[in-house]
Amino acid sequence: MSKGTALVTGASAGLGTGFARALAAGGHDLILTARRLDRLDALAAELREKHDIRVETIAGDLADPAAPAALVAEVATRGLAVNTLINNAGFGLSGAFATQDRAQLLAMVQVNCQALVELSHALLPGMLQMRSGSILNVASTAAFQAGPGMAIYYASKAFVLSFSEALHEEVRSQGVHVTALCPGPTATEFFDAAGTSESFALRRLAGDADKVVQAGLAALAANRAVKIPGAANAFGAFSTRLTPRWLLRRVVAGIQSGR
Repeated sequence: MSKGTALVTGASAGLGTGFARALAAGGHDLILTARRLDRLDALAAELREKHDIRVETIAGDLADPAAPAALVAEVATRGLAVNTLINNAGFGLSGAFATQDRAQLLAMVQVNCQALVELSHALLPGMLQMRSGSILNVASTAAFQAGPGMAIYYASKAFVLSFSEALHEEVRSQGVHVTALCPGPTATEFFDAAGTSESFALRRLAGDADKVVQAGLAALAANRAVKIPGAANAFGAFSTRLTPRWLLRRVVAGIQSGR
């Protein structure tokens, strides 16, 4: 029997594909959304055949301010109810803030922050009414310090972390789980899109995407407010509490400039 329906954003690649496969293996029906419908349909066909579950695909670009509402409306039109929301869609851009394209920066805020808030706000009331449901918001270890060289990306993930922790506390006694997943560098397509594919972090520090997915889903099931996969990442995040912020800024700036 199905364990309910999970909506996964950014499901066409990287962690999104990993979440879809793991949830399907666990018996969840799925709604997969991303920009690339061909990839979504291929993944859906794979998961239907392997797990005998219902998988719906909805193409959409969450950088479009109208996309979150359109996605929710399409889910309702298809007669679906979302029990688990995986807010995975997001992207980063590398470079000095003053020289970056403004439209791309605002699109990053739209995808990483606003779309995540809109989907959570649209779907949470139904979960609260049923006193059952879960929301996993994919943040990053970038959330724990400022990021010169990727200023908007780091700031957007700090927003996701703070929002998720607050929401976790608001609903934790009402049957709904909320978790912020804060992975470190992970071997996905993210680095190519962000312009950091040759970075030291990717070549030497990138973690396994499947392990990140499993850690996130386990933390969500346990209703942990924050999950940082990997001992080194957890130590690094904790160390930001003890390190002067001016020093953190300069360390991150040095890492970014040395890509």
